[in-house]
Amino acid sequence: MSTSFLKSLGLKKKNDGTSTGLKSYAASKEYISSYSPVDGKLIGQVSTTTKKEYERVVAASQKAFATWRTMPAPQRGEIVRQYGEELRNNKDALGRLVSYEMGKSLQEGWGEVQEMIDICDFAVGLSRQLYGLTMHSERPSHRMYEQWHPFGIVGIISAFNFPVAVWSWNSMIALVCGDVCIWKGSEKAPLCAIACQNILHKVLKANKVPEGVSCIVTGNYQVGEWMTTDTRIPLISATGSTRMGKIVAATVGSRLGKSLLELGGNNAIIVTPSADLKIVLTGAVFGAVGTCGQRCTSTRRLIVHESMYDKVKRSLKKAYGQLKIGDPLNPRNHVGPLIDQDAVAMYNNTLKEIKKQGGKMVVAGGVLTGKKYESGCYVKPAIAEIAHDAPIVHHETFAPILYLIKYSGDLSDAIAIQNEVPQGLSSALMTTNLKEAEHFLSAAGSDCGIANVNIGTSGAEIGGAFGGEKETGGGRESGSDSWKAYMRRQTNTINYSDTVPLAQGIKFDF
Repeated sequence: MSTSFLKSLGLKKKNDGTSTGLKSYAASKEYISSYSPVDGKLIGQVSTTTKKEYERVVAASQKAFATWRTMPAPQRGEIVRQYGEELRNNKDALGRLVSYEMGKSLQEGWGEVQEMIDICDFAVGLSRQLYGLTMHSERPSHRMYEQWHPFGIVGIISAFNFPVAVWSWNSMIALVCGDVCIWKGSEKAPLCAIACQNILHKVLKANKVPEGVSCIVTGNYQVGEWMTTDTRIPLISATGSTRMGKIVAATVGSRLGKSLLELGGNNAIIVTPSADLKIVLTGAVFGAVGTCGQRCTSTRRLIVHESMYDKVKRSLKKAYGQLKIGDPLNPRNHVGPLIDQDAVAMYNNTLKEIKKQGGKMVVAGGVLTGKKYESGCYVKPAIAEIAHDAPIVHHETFAPILYLIKYSGDLSDAIAIQNEVPQGLSSALMTTNLKEAEHFLSAAGSDCGIANVNIGTSGAEIGGAFGGEKETGGGRESGSDSWKAYMRRQTNTINYSDTVPLAQGIKFDF
């Protein structure tokens, strides 16, 4: 497979076969090897960040913040706009790298870069809309208002499944807010992080902005621990498993820092008797098999009314029989590989647990073998009929396994099944009944951060705040007013009278 796109992204091959990014990047003698799940080949190696280098990065970020925070927000927005233009110029190459290093389809790789472009556009507009409120004071000749100031350094810890988009959701908004960013990309897709930084570095250099405005560090959990325990980083935004998120929350909370957490999802689609079957199939199939089931918004559970159950089951089985599994850079394929052998082992263990817990396979799973699948990371998307309260159903498996669950009664019964899991990210209802739709979206309906009607659980537009509740973490990224998570609020009162009247009518004369 041609990997000429690596060079265009500034990923140069050294004589020892390793790939490197910026000259200021980590130069330790320990490396992270990036193997493509597409063909099992070594793409490159990235040197890990040492503690000494980490300290240098933080010092550079602190120094850059002193300058960056004083730059007018629209000027910061202009630099983000230029980055969006560079992403447009590099969309094809960066999308191919995402697809090759992570394993998602090329269309999804390009789509992820498009999300980066879109959030740049959103952030540019936001740079002129960092509004505060004005309040009427109870004291005469006083003015009260609030304004928002940047925190300082924002630490971003991202996951492999969206190796570039989630960083941009955080960093582009943080940058227009006046923050600077340190990014620990996933050790399973380190080249994606370096490529993004190479492109941004070009823009920062052209605008004579210090490199410390945006830095990257690489390594395993230890590098993440340096960030989460560092009092110089007031906000940690972390994306990953619920287990990881609990550790991050406890660590950051112990130093009274702030954390923004985007964790696990166990997302369900409810199918009511009035649902349009065509819409159900499109939403459910893409939601379950897109990115090989490795999205936090992937559809894990399909909760179907008994009157529709057999029809939906037959249609799903037929649709799954038409799926093409293979090289994700080939646009004819629908499903690419899992990220690595650990993910394959987790997939296999879940299939065993399904059978132990009384599940029945509607579409059998399994690992694919042969020359086309030589990386050993290709698996068959599976569907299992199982009870809604089986323990495995309440556990998120990052793989293309869909649980088919039957419900009887009214919509409230289905909502109760949907809400009984510990996660609360994304949810969807398929119905043509207006009353059902409104019930689902009401306070008595879905308990998730995202609730959709007649679209699936997977995929989100950058204009809406993204995030979930319960063990999903409660954070919000991307659109709406999520910018407030990256800034500190300050209330100001100005007295323009000749006296000092006190609040609440208190008298203190002397």
